Amino acid sequence: MKKLHLLTLACMMAIQSFGQSSVVYFTKDITPESLVSIYEALGVKAEGKRVAVKISTGESSRSNHLRPEFIKNLVQKLGANIVECNTAYGGSRSTTAAHRRAIAERGFNDIATVDIMDEEGEINLPVTDTKHIKYDIVGSHLQNYDLMVNLAHFKGHAMGGFGGVLKNQSIGVASSSGKLYIHSAGRSTTRWMSDDLDGFLESMAAAAQAVHNYFKQEGRNIVYINVMNNMSVDCDCDGSPATPQLKDIGILASLDPVALDKASLDLVFNHQSVAGDDASPLIKRIENLHGTHTVEYAEKLGLGSQQYTLVNLGEQTDIEGVASEYSHLYNVYSLDGKKLLTNVSSLDSLEKGTYIVNGEKTIVE
Repeated sequence: MKKLHLLTLACMMAIQSFGQSSVVYFTKDITPESLVSIYEALGVKAEGKRVAVKISTGESSRSNHLRPEFIKNLVQKLGANIVECNTAYGGSRSTTAAHRRAIAERGFNDIATVDIMDEEGEINLPVTDTKHIKYDIVGSHLQNYDLMVNLAHFKGHAMGGFGGVLKNQSIGVASSSGKLYIHSAGRSTTRWMSDDLDGFLESMAAAAQAVHNYFKQEGRNIVYINVMNNMSVDCDCDGSPATPQLKDIGILASLDPVALDKASLDLVFNHQSVAGDDASPLIKRIENLHGTHTVEYAEKLGLGSQQYTLVNLGEQTDIEGVASEYSHLYNVYSLDGKKLLTNVSSLDSLEKGTYIVNGEKTIVE
Protein backbone atom coordinates (compact mmCIF):
# COMPACT_ATOMS: atom_id res chain seq x y z
CA MET A 1 0.00 0.00 0.00
CA LYS A 2 1.38 3.41 -0.94
CA LYS A 3 1.97 5.89 1.91
CA LEU A 4 0.11 9.16 1.35
CA HIS A 5 0.80 12.56 2.87
CA LEU A 6 -1.80 15.27 2.35
CA LEU A 7 -0.46 18.80 2.03
CA THR A 8 -2.50 21.78 3.13
CA LEU A 9 -4.25 22.92 0.01
CA ALA A 10 -7.89 23.93 -0.05
CA CYS A 11 -10.17 22.13 -2.45
CA MET A 12 -11.26 25.47 -3.92
CA MET A 13 -7.63 26.30 -4.74
CA ALA A 14 -7.37 23.00 -6.59
CA ILE A 15 -10.49 23.86 -8.51
CA GLN A 16 -9.16 27.30 -9.40
CA SER A 17 -5.83 25.85 -10.49
CA PHE A 18 -7.06 22.83 -12.37
CA GLY A 19 -10.40 23.89 -13.81
CA GLN A 20 -13.98 23.97 -12.58
CA SER A 21 -15.12 20.78 -10.83
CA SER A 22 -18.87 20.17 -11.04
CA VAL A 23 -20.82 18.40 -8.31
CA VAL A 24 -22.48 15.11 -9.21
CA TYR A 25 -24.75 13.52 -6.61
CA PHE A 26 -24.99 9.74 -6.32
CA THR A 27 -27.21 7.22 -4.57
CA LYS A 28 -27.05 3.47 -5.01
CA ASP A 29 -30.75 3.19 -4.08
CA ILE A 30 -32.93 3.02 -7.18
CA THR A 31 -36.36 3.72 -5.71
CA PRO A 32 -39.10 6.31 -6.29
CA GLU A 33 -38.15 7.90 -2.96
CA SER A 34 -34.44 8.17 -3.78
CA LEU A 35 -35.30 9.70 -7.15
CA VAL A 36 -37.13 12.49 -5.34
CA SER A 37 -34.28 12.88 -2.82
CA ILE A 38 -31.58 13.23 -5.45
CA TYR A 39 -33.65 15.83 -7.31
CA GLU A 40 -34.04 17.78 -4.07
CA ALA A 41 -30.27 17.64 -3.50
CA LEU A 42 -29.84 19.80 -6.61
CA GLY A 43 -31.58 22.68 -4.84
CA VAL A 44 -33.71 23.79 -7.79
CA LYS A 45 -37.24 24.82 -6.86
CA ALA A 46 -40.21 24.07 -9.12
CA GLU A 47 -42.79 26.30 -7.43
CA GLY A 48 -44.48 28.65 -9.86
CA LYS A 49 -42.89 27.02 -12.88
CA ARG A 50 -44.33 24.99 -15.73
CA VAL A 51 -42.36 21.78 -15.40
CA ALA A 52 -41.46 19.20 -18.05
CA VAL A 53 -39.97 15.81 -17.18
CA LYS A 54 -38.26 14.47 -20.32
CA ILE A 55 -38.11 10.70 -20.51
CA SER A 56 -38.18 8.03 -23.19
CA THR A 57 -41.51 6.22 -23.35
CA GLY A 58 -39.80 3.13 -24.83
CA GLU A 59 -40.29 1.28 -28.07
CA SER A 60 -42.15 -1.67 -26.53
CA SER A 61 -43.16 -3.14 -23.19
CA ARG A 62 -39.92 -5.16 -23.38
CA SER A 63 -37.74 -2.04 -23.62
CA ASN A 64 -35.78 -1.01 -20.55
CA HIS A 65 -37.25 2.51 -20.29
CA LEU A 66 -38.02 3.99 -16.87
CA ARG A 67 -41.39 2.72 -15.68
CA PRO A 68 -44.34 4.93 -14.60
CA GLU A 69 -44.35 3.52 -11.07
CA PHE A 70 -40.70 4.54 -10.67
CA ILE A 71 -41.04 8.16 -11.83
CA LYS A 72 -44.55 8.80 -10.45
CA ASN A 73 -43.51 10.36 -7.12
CA LEU A 74 -41.16 12.85 -8.74
CA VAL A 75 -43.49 13.80 -11.57
CA GLN A 76 -46.45 14.37 -9.28
CA LYS A 77 -44.40 16.20 -6.64
CA LEU A 78 -43.33 18.68 -9.31
CA GLY A 79 -46.83 18.93 -10.86
CA ALA A 80 -45.07 18.17 -14.12
CA ASN A 81 -46.02 17.02 -17.58
CA ILE A 82 -44.10 14.13 -19.07
CA VAL A 83 -42.72 15.27 -22.43
CA GLU A 84 -41.59 13.36 -25.50
CA CYS A 85 -41.19 13.79 -29.25
CA ASN A 86 -42.04 11.42 -32.08
CA THR A 87 -39.34 9.15 -33.48
CA ALA A 88 -37.75 9.30 -36.93
CA TYR A 89 -37.93 5.59 -37.72
CA GLY A 90 -40.88 3.34 -38.49
CA GLY A 91 -41.58 2.01 -35.01
CA SER A 92 -44.43 2.27 -32.55
CA ARG A 93 -43.89 6.01 -31.89
CA SER A 94 -43.25 7.48 -35.35
CA THR A 95 -46.59 9.31 -35.55
CA THR A 96 -48.50 11.16 -32.88
CA ALA A 97 -51.44 8.74 -33.05
CA ALA A 98 -49.20 5.68 -32.74
CA HIS A 99 -47.13 7.32 -30.03
CA ARG A 100 -50.23 8.12 -27.98
CA ARG A 101 -51.31 4.49 -28.17
CA ALA A 102 -47.85 3.42 -26.99
CA ILE A 103 -47.95 5.91 -24.13
CA ALA A 104 -51.32 4.58 -23.01
CA GLU A 105 -50.15 0.97 -23.26
CA ARG A 106 -47.06 1.73 -21.13
CA GLY A 107 -49.23 3.32 -18.40
CA PHE A 108 -47.79 6.84 -18.48
CA ASN A 109 -51.22 8.46 -18.85
CA ASP A 110 -52.11 7.01 -15.45
CA ILE A 111 -49.61 9.21 -13.62
CA ALA A 112 -49.50 12.49 -15.56
CA THR A 113 -50.37 14.41 -18.71
CA VAL A 114 -48.04 13.37 -21.52
CA ASP A 115 -47.15 16.10 -24.00
CA ILE A 116 -45.82 15.07 -27.41
CA MET A 117 -43.93 18.29 -28.02
CA ASP A 118 -43.83 18.12 -31.84
CA GLU A 119 -47.52 17.25 -32.16
CA GLU A 120 -48.28 20.79 -33.37
CA GLY A 121 -45.04 21.52 -35.16
CA GLU A 122 -41.49 22.51 -34.42
CA ILE A 123 -39.26 25.49 -33.73
CA ASN A 124 -35.58 26.16 -34.34
CA LEU A 125 -33.20 26.89 -31.48
CA PRO A 126 -29.90 28.66 -32.18
CA VAL A 127 -26.75 26.59 -31.79
CA THR A 128 -23.38 27.88 -30.64
CA ASP A 129 -21.51 25.36 -32.77
CA THR A 130 -22.45 25.39 -36.47
CA LYS A 131 -19.85 22.88 -37.66
CA HIS A 132 -22.58 20.42 -38.69
CA ILE A 133 -26.05 21.69 -37.77
CA LYS A 134 -27.06 25.32 -38.24
CA TYR A 135 -29.87 25.18 -35.65
CA ASP A 136 -31.62 22.62 -33.45
CA ILE A 137 -35.10 21.57 -34.57
CA VAL A 138 -37.24 20.80 -31.50
CA GLY A 139 -40.91 20.26 -30.70
CA SER A 140 -42.76 23.58 -30.56
CA HIS A 141 -44.25 22.79 -27.15
CA LEU A 142 -40.81 23.18 -25.59
CA GLN A 143 -41.57 26.88 -25.24
CA ASN A 144 -44.46 26.03 -22.88
CA TYR A 145 -42.09 25.10 -20.03
CA ASP A 146 -39.96 27.01 -17.55
CA LEU A 147 -38.15 24.06 -15.95
CA MET A 148 -37.03 20.82 -17.55
CA VAL A 149 -35.98 17.73 -15.62
CA ASN A 150 -33.89 15.74 -18.08
CA LEU A 151 -34.56 12.27 -16.64
CA ALA A 152 -32.51 9.81 -18.65
CA HIS A 153 -32.10 6.05 -18.49
CA PHE A 154 -28.37 5.40 -18.90
CA LYS A 155 -27.68 2.45 -21.25
CA GLY A 156 -25.99 1.51 -24.51
CA HIS A 157 -26.99 2.71 -27.96
CA ALA A 158 -26.56 1.10 -31.38
CA MET A 159 -25.32 4.30 -33.02
CA GLY A 160 -24.09 6.64 -30.29
CA GLY A 161 -22.44 3.99 -28.11
CA PHE A 162 -24.39 5.05 -25.05
CA GLY A 163 -27.37 7.16 -24.11
CA GLY A 164 -27.52 9.47 -21.10
CA VAL A 165 -28.67 13.02 -20.53
CA LEU A 166 -26.84 14.43 -23.57
CA LYS A 167 -28.66 12.07 -25.91
CA ASN A 168 -31.99 12.52 -24.07
CA GLN A 169 -31.65 16.27 -24.56
CA SER A 170 -30.53 16.23 -28.18
CA ILE A 171 -32.22 13.36 -30.01
CA GLY A 172 -34.94 13.11 -27.36
CA VAL A 173 -36.07 16.75 -27.56
CA ALA A 174 -35.69 17.00 -31.34
CA SER A 175 -38.76 16.67 -33.54
CA SER A 176 -38.91 13.85 -36.08
CA SER A 177 -37.22 15.99 -38.73
CA GLY A 178 -34.82 17.32 -36.11
CA LYS A 179 -33.76 13.78 -35.30
CA LEU A 180 -32.95 13.17 -38.96
CA TYR A 181 -31.04 16.45 -39.06
CA ILE A 182 -28.84 15.42 -36.11
CA HIS A 183 -28.33 11.84 -37.31
CA SER A 184 -27.26 13.11 -40.73
CA ALA A 185 -24.89 15.67 -39.18
CA GLY A 186 -26.89 18.49 -40.75
CA ARG A 187 -27.30 17.07 -44.25
CA SER A 188 -31.00 16.15 -44.31
CA THR A 189 -34.29 16.65 -42.48
CA THR A 190 -36.20 14.21 -44.67
CA ARG A 191 -34.17 11.01 -44.97
CA TRP A 192 -32.05 8.76 -42.77
CA MET A 193 -28.28 9.29 -43.18
CA SER A 194 -25.94 7.74 -40.63
CA ASP A 195 -22.56 7.42 -42.34
CA ASP A 196 -20.76 10.22 -40.45
CA LEU A 197 -20.31 8.86 -36.91
CA ASP A 198 -18.28 11.66 -35.36
CA GLY A 199 -20.46 14.21 -37.15
CA PHE A 200 -23.51 12.63 -35.54
CA LEU A 201 -21.90 12.61 -32.08
CA GLU A 202 -20.79 16.23 -32.43
CA SER A 203 -24.24 17.23 -33.68
CA MET A 204 -25.77 15.66 -30.56
CA ALA A 205 -23.46 17.76 -28.39
CA ALA A 206 -24.38 20.94 -30.29
CA ALA A 207 -28.10 20.19 -30.03
CA ALA A 208 -27.86 19.41 -26.32
CA GLN A 209 -26.13 22.75 -25.78
CA ALA A 210 -28.91 24.55 -27.66
CA VAL A 211 -31.57 23.13 -25.31
CA HIS A 212 -29.40 23.87 -22.25
CA ASN A 213 -28.91 27.47 -23.35
CA TYR A 214 -32.64 27.86 -23.98
CA PHE A 215 -33.44 26.84 -20.41
CA LYS A 216 -30.66 28.97 -18.95
CA GLN A 217 -32.45 32.13 -19.98
CA GLU A 218 -33.90 34.29 -17.20
CA GLY A 219 -36.89 32.63 -15.54
CA ARG A 220 -36.06 29.14 -16.81
CA ASN A 221 -33.87 26.29 -15.58
CA ILE A 222 -32.86 22.70 -16.34
CA VAL A 223 -31.54 19.82 -14.21
CA TYR A 224 -30.09 16.44 -15.13
CA ILE A 225 -30.59 12.90 -13.78
CA ASN A 226 -29.19 9.56 -15.02
CA VAL A 227 -30.72 6.32 -13.77
CA MET A 228 -28.22 3.48 -14.11
CA ASN A 229 -30.36 0.34 -14.10
CA ASN A 230 -31.19 -2.35 -16.67
CA MET A 231 -28.15 -1.24 -18.67
CA SER A 232 -28.45 -3.21 -21.87
CA VAL A 233 -26.07 -2.52 -24.74
CA ASP A 234 -29.23 -1.51 -26.61
CA CYS A 235 -31.24 1.68 -26.31
CA ASP A 236 -34.83 2.02 -25.10
CA CYS A 237 -35.66 2.70 -28.76
CA ASP A 238 -35.03 -1.02 -29.31
CA GLY A 239 -38.20 -3.06 -28.79
CA SER A 240 -36.21 -6.27 -28.23
CA PRO A 241 -33.03 -5.22 -26.39
CA ALA A 242 -30.23 -7.54 -25.36
CA THR A 243 -30.37 -8.75 -21.77
CA PRO A 244 -28.31 -6.47 -19.49
CA GLN A 245 -25.08 -8.09 -18.29
CA LEU A 246 -24.19 -5.32 -15.82
CA LYS A 247 -25.95 -5.06 -12.48
CA ASP A 248 -27.73 -1.88 -11.46
CA ILE A 249 -25.44 0.88 -10.13
CA GLY A 250 -27.62 3.75 -8.90
CA ILE A 251 -28.94 7.22 -9.68
CA LEU A 252 -26.78 10.27 -10.43
CA ALA A 253 -27.81 13.92 -10.73
CA SER A 254 -26.14 17.23 -11.54
CA LEU A 255 -26.64 20.71 -12.90
CA ASP A 256 -23.85 19.91 -15.39
CA PRO A 257 -24.82 17.41 -18.13
CA VAL A 258 -21.22 16.82 -19.23
CA ALA A 259 -20.05 16.00 -15.70
CA LEU A 260 -23.08 13.75 -15.19
CA ASP A 261 -22.56 11.65 -18.33
CA LYS A 262 -18.82 11.55 -17.62
CA ALA A 263 -19.37 10.31 -14.06
CA SER A 264 -21.80 7.67 -15.32
CA LEU A 265 -19.29 6.51 -17.93
CA ASP A 266 -16.55 6.34 -15.31
CA LEU A 267 -18.66 4.09 -13.10
CA VAL A 268 -19.07 1.72 -16.03
CA PHE A 269 -15.46 1.81 -17.26
CA ASN A 270 -14.03 1.37 -13.75
CA HIS A 271 -16.49 -1.34 -12.73
CA GLN A 272 -14.83 -4.47 -11.34
CA SER A 273 -16.55 -7.10 -13.49
CA VAL A 274 -17.27 -10.59 -12.21
CA ALA A 275 -19.43 -13.42 -13.48
CA GLY A 276 -23.02 -12.22 -13.56
CA ASP A 277 -22.03 -8.57 -13.24
CA ASP A 278 -20.06 -7.75 -16.36
CA ALA A 279 -19.51 -4.25 -17.73
CA SER A 280 -17.42 -5.40 -20.69
CA PRO A 281 -20.28 -5.73 -23.26
CA LEU A 282 -21.40 -2.16 -22.58
CA ILE A 283 -17.82 -0.87 -22.57
CA LYS A 284 -17.19 -2.60 -25.90
CA ARG A 285 -20.34 -1.03 -27.40
CA ILE A 286 -19.24 2.44 -26.25
CA GLU A 287 -15.65 2.05 -27.43
CA ASN A 288 -16.58 0.57 -30.82
CA LEU A 289 -18.80 3.57 -31.57
CA HIS A 290 -16.46 6.23 -30.13
CA GLY A 291 -19.26 7.10 -27.71
CA THR A 292 -17.16 9.11 -25.27
CA HIS A 293 -16.53 11.64 -28.06
CA THR A 294 -19.97 13.19 -27.43
CA VAL A 295 -18.94 14.09 -23.88
CA GLU A 296 -15.51 15.30 -24.94
CA TYR A 297 -16.96 17.48 -27.69
CA ALA A 298 -19.68 18.87 -25.41
CA GLU A 299 -16.97 19.98 -22.98
CA LYS A 300 -15.07 21.58 -25.87
CA LEU A 301 -18.21 23.57 -26.72
CA GLY A 302 -18.44 24.85 -23.15
CA LEU A 303 -21.56 22.92 -22.20
CA GLY A 304 -19.94 21.59 -19.02
CA SER A 305 -16.86 20.05 -17.45
CA GLN A 306 -15.54 16.50 -17.34
CA GLN A 307 -14.01 17.29 -13.93
CA TYR A 308 -16.44 16.50 -11.16
CA THR A 309 -16.77 15.75 -7.47
CA LEU A 310 -18.94 12.73 -6.67
CA VAL A 311 -21.09 13.33 -3.58
CA ASN A 312 -22.77 10.23 -2.19
CA LEU A 313 -26.18 10.66 -0.63
CA GLY A 314 -26.08 7.12 0.75
CA GLU A 315 -29.37 6.23 2.38
CA GLN A 316 -29.78 9.71 3.87
CA THR A 317 -31.12 12.99 2.58
CA ASP A 318 -28.32 14.92 4.33
CA ILE A 319 -25.53 15.09 1.77
CA GLU A 320 -22.74 15.96 4.21
CA GLY A 321 -20.49 13.38 5.83
CA VAL A 322 -22.02 10.30 4.22
CA ALA A 323 -19.54 7.47 3.66
CA SER A 324 -20.02 4.72 1.12
CA GLU A 325 -18.13 2.53 -1.29
CA TYR A 326 -17.99 5.30 -3.91
CA SER A 327 -16.71 7.84 -1.39
CA HIS A 328 -13.38 5.99 -1.44
CA LEU A 329 -12.73 6.21 -5.17
CA TYR A 330 -9.86 8.42 -6.28
CA ASN A 331 -9.50 10.91 -9.14
CA VAL A 332 -5.86 11.78 -9.74
CA TYR A 333 -4.30 14.70 -11.64
CA SER A 334 -0.70 15.65 -12.28
CA LEU A 335 0.45 19.03 -10.98
CA ASP A 336 0.02 20.51 -14.45
CA GLY A 337 -3.66 19.49 -14.48
CA LYS A 338 -3.52 16.32 -16.61
CA LYS A 339 -5.96 13.63 -15.48
CA LEU A 340 -4.12 10.39 -14.71
CA LEU A 341 -6.65 8.11 -12.95
CA THR A 342 -10.45 8.17 -12.81
CA ASN A 343 -12.54 6.67 -9.98
CA VAL A 344 -9.95 4.06 -9.02
CA SER A 345 -10.08 2.23 -5.68
CA SER A 346 -6.29 2.11 -5.20
CA LEU A 347 -3.35 4.43 -5.77
CA ASP A 348 -0.80 1.61 -5.87
CA SER A 349 -0.13 2.12 -9.57
CA LEU A 350 1.25 5.63 -8.98
CA GLU A 351 4.98 6.23 -8.89
CA LYS A 352 6.47 8.22 -6.03
CA GLY A 353 5.73 11.89 -6.42
CA THR A 354 3.24 14.69 -5.81
CA TYR A 355 -0.26 14.63 -7.27
CA ILE A 356 -3.68 16.21 -6.90
CA VAL A 357 -5.88 13.45 -5.41
CA ASN A 358 -9.59 14.24 -5.02
CA GLY A 359 -8.79 17.95 -4.99
CA GLU A 360 -5.96 17.79 -2.46
CA LYS A 361 -2.22 17.98 -3.02
CA THR A 362 -0.85 14.58 -2.05
CA ILE A 363 2.64 13.09 -1.78
CA VAL A 364 2.87 9.40 -2.69
CA GLU A 365 5.85 7.60 -1.17
